[in-house]
Amino acid sequence: MSAAENHYYVPNPSPYPIITSFGLFVLALGTVLTINSLGAGPWFMLGGAALIIFMMVRWFGAVVRESEGGAYNEQVDRSFRWGMVWFIFSEAMFFAAFFGALFYVRQFAVQWIGDNELLWPGFESAWPTAGPQGPAIAEPDTLPGANQFAPMGAWGIPAINTLILLTSGATLTWAHWGLLENKRAQLITGLFMTVALGIAFMVLQVYEYAHAYLELGLTLKTGIYGATFFMLTGFHGMHVTMGTIMLIVMLVRSLKGHFRPQSHFGFEAVAWYWHFVDVVWLGLFVFVYWL
Repeated sequence: MSAAENHYYVPNPSPYPIITSFGLFVLALGTVLTINSLGAGPWFMLGGAALIIFMMVRWFGAVVRESEGGAYNEQVDRSFRWGMVWFIFSEAMFFAAFFGALFYVRQFAVQWIGDNELLWPGFESAWPTAGPQGPAIAEPDTLPGANQFAPMGAWGIPAINTLILLTSGATLTWAHWGLLENKRAQLITGLFMTVALGIAFMVLQVYEYAHAYLELGLTLKTGIYGATFFMLTGFHGMHVTMGTIMLIVMLVRSLKGHFRPQSHFGFEAVAWYWHFVDVVWLGLFVFVYWL
């Protein structure tokens, strides 16, 4: 399926990119149809997502086979590393945009509206705010109706999730040390523990969202606070989900005997991604939950 050219690995023409692009188009089309309440929309979304997942399995599987077959040299490995670096950089800029929006709203927009009554009279320039719907209140048990809400506290599930992610970073590093020392049992045990912690994080976040909607009156429609809270934590949760899936793949590959101390960039790439997710969560915990 491949050929070497000028000592650099060059894959033969592949149908995977164009088919994956078609799957993305179908998924986007289904999303637009669903937003406009057209009946075929969910089916298009499901079909597009299924096609993308199928292509990812086939495409990534081909890369794994090529890697295990020794098709890649040091130059290809260097290209992979640069690609992962730029990917993580783009993800960092993605979250930086949302953190920037949160900073702008808290430090400038809310104050300007409160000082000048630009949008509605009687607005209190205090954070968190839901805008004209009503102020945040301290005790969830006193919620009188849908127009008021209680902000999410930091010292509960968010603090537990912080401990979980920090611990998962340690278990993943321990697994990496095992790989470098060719201790397969340590590698597999560390990966299993990291996967378990990632799943625990996601379960607790689902519970947190249910608590926010059902008991705190905190939803996506709760003004700018609700929007920024769910956008930041939701996208981070999506990244944790993706990272957990990657870790499961690494665990399965490790059980099959893949990766060697001198050649294991697939493992390293996932480890970089997971540590990036950990760092982003620390920022979320401080600026979204705590301050």
